[in-house]
Amino acid sequence: MRSFILICGLLLSFLAYSQQQATFSQYMFNGLAINPAYAGSGDVLTATALVRYQSLGLEGAPNTQTFAIHSPLLNENVAVGMLAVRDNISIINQYSLSGIYAYRIKFTEWTKLAFGIQAGFNSLDAQYSKARIQNPNDPVFQEDVRSFRPNFGLGVYFNTQLYFIGLSIPQLANNVFDRGTDLQTIKQENPIILTGGYVFRVNRLINFKPSALLKYVANDFVEYNINAQLSFDDVLWVGASLKILNAVDLMTEVQLTRQLRFGYAYTHTINDLSVIDLGSHEVMVSYRFLYPPKEGLISPRYF
Repeated sequence: MRSFILICGLLLSFLAYSQQQATFSQYMFNGLAINPAYAGSGDVLTATALVRYQSLGLEGAPNTQTFAIHSPLLNENVAVGMLAVRDNISIINQYSLSGIYAYRIKFTEWTKLAFGIQAGFNSLDAQYSKARIQNPNDPVFQEDVRSFRPNFGLGVYFNTQLYFIGLSIPQLANNVFDRGTDLQTIKQENPIILTGGYVFRVNRLINFKPSALLKYVANDFVEYNINAQLSFDDVLWVGASLKILNAVDLMTEVQLTRQLRFGYAYTHTINDLSVIDLGSHEVMVSYRFLYPPKEGLISPRYF
């Protein structure tokens, strides 16, 4: 019963206010999901899939799936990519598909500044008629909503071999999916996202990488994620992060081969929901198509 009440409250908040862009624990290696200028940063064709299931134990809790693929072109100053995202919370599904273009300015072999844009669409499928409510005749829940809206985004990304910084607005359009009442209004805000990180070489085998993500939504909230990771022989990464003082992430990543990387993150909430919230789980798989071998190619990648 408590789970039902909590998820209803979560759903109503979602309907009445906004659908915010998901934030991932492993944002360092899923950069295209938050910044179009990240395209081509791996210097080869790179594909990344990520699945996140949030707040297990709560019926209808959010879950997100993303797939990103990007690559520099023969003219290495230009990179292109594609990002597909599915967000689900209870009876609401949101889909987005974006094409991405980035122009990269190379200062040295390992130092680049990139400017990126993305364009695509967002699709909302709100199946109100499937909601389990006390009054099945409530007019608010009689009609489903299915809508398409355009979306545009932009970003800038600077990286060297050992550090990066990025600034992006992945959702420029203030899309509103509206049926005439506050309860039936879903707004997509345009967050401003700032990221950065640095790799400190402790010794020949161990690296220490702190990083941070700050997300700001006007007249709404500020979200931050402070992360620290240790790498061992550039093969195994372990780390932890703190989110807005109410959640802690534990994560590990393994460079299985020069091409294949696997990551897992567990999020534990440290608020009143932790009694019934079994935590969030995030799995990432990334593959780099290393053909033909390229002179100066950085492997492994730190972000």
